[in-house]
Amino acid sequence: MPSVIVGRTGPFAGQSVVLGSAPLTFGRKGDNDVVIVSPSASRLHAEIVAEEAGFVLYDRDSRNGTYVNEQRVTRHVLRPNDEVRIGDETFLYEAQDSMETVVNLSQLDLPSLGSTTDPSVLRVTVTGGGPVGLAFALALDEALPGRVAVTLYDGRWTRQGSRVVWKGDDQGNIRRRQVVTVQSRQYLALSDEVRAALFDDAGAYSEMWPVGPDSVDGRPPRNIPIAYIEDRLLALANTRTAIRLVPKRFDVAEQPRIDREHVLAICEGGRSRTREHFADRFGTADTSVYSLDGEHLQDVVLGLRVKSKLPDPMSVLLTVSQNRFLLNSLRGEGFLNMRLTREEARNVIGIDPVRQVFEECIASRPCLMSREEDHEFRCPTHGTLFLPALLRSSPLWKDIRQGLRLFGVADDDLTAITSFRLDMVQRPRFTAQLSRRTATTPGTYGFLLGDAANAIHFWPGRGLNSGLASATSLARSLGRTWRGRPLRDADFIRHEAAMSMLQYRHKSRAWNAMVTTDDQGVTRAIKDIIAHSAQTPPGAGPSDDAAALLDRMAAIRERLAPRLPGMPTDAELRAHLATIAPATLRTLRESGAWDTLIVGGEEADIDLFYQSDSPVYVPRPADPRSTPADTGLPLSNPYAGPLRT
Repeated sequence: MPSVIVGRTGPFAGQSVVLGSAPLTFGRKGDNDVVIVSPSASRLHAEIVAEEAGFVLYDRDSRNGTYVNEQRVTRHVLRPNDEVRIGDETFLYEAQDSMETVVNLSQLDLPSLGSTTDPSVLRVTVTGGGPVGLAFALALDEALPGRVAVTLYDGRWTRQGSRVVWKGDDQGNIRRRQVVTVQSRQYLALSDEVRAALFDDAGAYSEMWPVGPDSVDGRPPRNIPIAYIEDRLLALANTRTAIRLVPKRFDVAEQPRIDREHVLAICEGGRSRTREHFADRFGTADTSVYSLDGEHLQDVVLGLRVKSKLPDPMSVLLTVSQNRFLLNSLRGEGFLNMRLTREEARNVIGIDPVRQVFEECIASRPCLMSREEDHEFRCPTHGTLFLPALLRSSPLWKDIRQGLRLFGVADDDLTAITSFRLDMVQRPRFTAQLSRRTATTPGTYGFLLGDAANAIHFWPGRGLNSGLASATSLARSLGRTWRGRPLRDADFIRHEAAMSMLQYRHKSRAWNAMVTTDDQGVTRAIKDIIAHSAQTPPGAGPSDDAAALLDRMAAIRERLAPRLPGMPTDAELRAHLATIAPATLRTLRESGAWDTLIVGGEEADIDLFYQSDSPVYVPRPADPRSTPADTGLPLSNPYAGPLRT
């Protein structure tokens, strides 16, 4: 009879978790097994651990305590019908007579669909069920119909009847809902079914950015909310019998037999713990490649969730004419991203209103602070308030409001604040053999996909392109090589080459969006130029800055007008700039325009590596003892025939 924890009150009410050998954690943080949304709960509040005495409940130094039968405990051996209270939520510990009474079967360590002895089935585990993990699972199912079994893990999901869905805000899963830009090269590579799921509703996306060299068949990029992509892909994955969805965070320490899988695809994002667990296989990332004057260069971007009243052509022109702000939106709703100086980044902190201590949750997690009825920005996970918004006269808050004004955003239309860290590293490899084949195991290969592989992109909301490309590449590689035999390093030459190309393209693009070269040929970080612009040199006035910006915008408008109709006139631009503070105009001018010649250009095209179904073939060299008459070739040619592909 398995022991279970049953939710009595709160969002977990009616659900049960089977207790096993792995600890069960409770707390406010979204990566806990049971997320407690009560503000009186701590980040990691309590834990149930299997010991010789049975299942033991531990309080993990919580602020408000853990209670069993209304008695505060630090350690308690659970007994049937014990009532556990954590924050404002209660749970019952009991034994079940049958497994059918357990509502939340997702926590059970059930055998995967791929645990079959059929050698023709490719067994795959995917860690991280965001857009990249879901896109990879769907693409692999299409590439190997009836010959693949995929198990996909994500702790941000929950089970709702027979389906798996995304947890809501009340369950501790605060979704950023930023708008991402998907290039036509990537969305045209998706299957018809996936593309229809994402784009059949014309109201779900917009084509804000103009057609450019990276567009395929004259198709422009498409802006679409990332939460919509996640919802649609997860709904589609629910319909695939070859894909098993597990609403649980993947923990490699709890998977002692991962070597029974053929493939482990790591799609957990830039802070992947699974990748770090296998760091000795994938190698150490190199930070020196992206350093300036001996310092590893990083950028911090403040993400402001807004609704802009400006038309898209005006927003595009304002964005590409400077390097301080970028608006990525769907019909005006999205995120206004603000590049921060070093000093501003240090001020991106929250304050706990109860303990009166500073917290870096928005900078180090980062968290999404939403605007509440009192107009303060509060982190729902940690209960902290955004400090610069409390200090209305602070320089950072003043600059935030100037950014809102630049893009026609009313103060009340700023609804949430978060942050993004842009941090570039060079990864030595993306494919690694995690375990070798034995008499009972097939040999497991691990792959880094998405932000776990290339964690940097030149602005938030654009990295999904490299993630989708990496998922498509691996699915194609496995689809063409899987024949029921053990996998080999040689099977992934094309995929590794495609990943290296993606890394080069996106890292070089990101680097050129973080630095610029002045007239003397000195390379400087753009964030430092922005900081220096606050010191206006003598003789420069606001009219000079406004005129310079207007000239710059007119030149950019001339280039974009054939591809983006409805551009604003000089009079409209002049009137708009007149509403911006002189100090902000100075910063916008000094930050420089986007270097579209370097940052723009063609996207990495993984099709180059998959145009032929046959492997590269080099004929056997001719026997050196043969004469020209024997081979029909001159002695200087060592091959018996031309190269074929």
